[in-house]
Amino acid sequence: MNALSSRLRAGRAVVAACAAVLAVAAAGAGAAEQGHGRGEHKAKAKPAGKAPPNRPRAAAPLPLDGVAEARLIEVYRLVGQGQAREALAKAEALVRDHPTFALAQLVVGDLLAARTRPLRTLGDVPDAAAGAPAQALAELREESLLRLRALRERPPAGHVPAQFLQLAPRSRHAIAVDTSRARLYLFENGPAGLKLVADYYISVGKSGIDKAVEGDLRTPLGVYYVTSNLDPKTLKDFYGSGALPINYPNPYDVRRGKTGSGIWLHGTPPGQFARAPRATDGCVVLANPDLERIIRTVEVRTTPVVIAPSLQWVPPQAQSVPEVKSFTDALAGWRAAKASGDLARTLAYYTPDMSANGKPLADWVPTLKAELSRVQGRELELKDLSYLRWTDATDTMVVTFGEVPQGARTGPVKRQYWMRVGPHWKIFFEGVIG
Repeated sequence: MNALSSRLRAGRAVVAACAAVLAVAAAGAGAAEQGHGRGEHKAKAKPAGKAPPNRPRAAAPLPLDGVAEARLIEVYRLVGQGQAREALAKAEALVRDHPTFALAQLVVGDLLAARTRPLRTLGDVPDAAAGAPAQALAELREESLLRLRALRERPPAGHVPAQFLQLAPRSRHAIAVDTSRARLYLFENGPAGLKLVADYYISVGKSGIDKAVEGDLRTPLGVYYVTSNLDPKTLKDFYGSGALPINYPNPYDVRRGKTGSGIWLHGTPPGQFARAPRATDGCVVLANPDLERIIRTVEVRTTPVVIAPSLQWVPPQAQSVPEVKSFTDALAGWRAAKASGDLARTLAYYTPDMSANGKPLADWVPTLKAELSRVQGRELELKDLSYLRWTDATDTMVVTFGEVPQGARTGPVKRQYWMRVGPHWKIFFEGVIG
């Protein structure tokens, strides 16, 4: 048994994997599609219901929620400790419970192979025997490294993605996707703010990220919202346990000429536990057990989904930087202008090419005049205010609120998209969503 443990420790990739897992433990971070452009979804479904780069530091002691993944990491940990017999037993139990978990099957094969020869790498199939599966092996190796990297480089305790500036209580959950780590983070929004409650391995587009045109096999980047919850009974088996569509293309995407549609968070077919890191036509794909947890948790229409090339984690107080204050000042100015009933003063907050649910500014002005007339100079309350920031070529804010005049009990729920124009913030889209 000692010889076997020695050979396992000598395998370069296996040792690297174990070292990564042990680094996770030392940091206190326990191990505790088709995605689509327009026309690419063939399933007919009915709704059922400039910050500095992130640097790993002070990891948050968060348990891994994906049970199967946690069991896999435990196998790696045992290998790193030289407990090959226990590792093999746990790996075999894992594949009995999840026979389509290809990465777990690969680990079992390596542990069995190590009984007769030293391992050279993860998935140590002799080159002459690899043949057609060579690409699949490479994808599994990449999946393994991504899972371990995400567990080693944990978000700092108490930090949140920089995009989440303010979430209203009605947004009870939020989702952030870090495509560089193939990771989806699930947050709960409570009285104390956002709390990270779980994270999962995900797969993105075959051609990568930053979707631009229909059929480019890329996953979009930006701030989105879950728009519906598709009943798995209405879907092909391909989509697994269900699907949560998001509102791609959003108004900012449309403004930039991006095309396509049908981007979902969905599961995997019955014969596949997880997909390769880049294997979808643009959707974000999770293992079915992980997707089921998310579907049971999040709410349609109020759950934001941020998809970023790399998440930047900041302490909540960092959201009060001067750049953000300039936006909140502009929002307060717009609210005061509208409450005044002054059309020209209110229009000064909109871009000349703004859109209101598809209407250009000139066609929308009569609607604005009618709204100003109803307000009749009363103060406006912005109830359940949320704003999320997205920065790439342009600094933008996605703002959602209930617009309630003084003395009224309710009002329309609106969503605005603001952009920085020189030193000023302007609205380029406004629409009623509820």
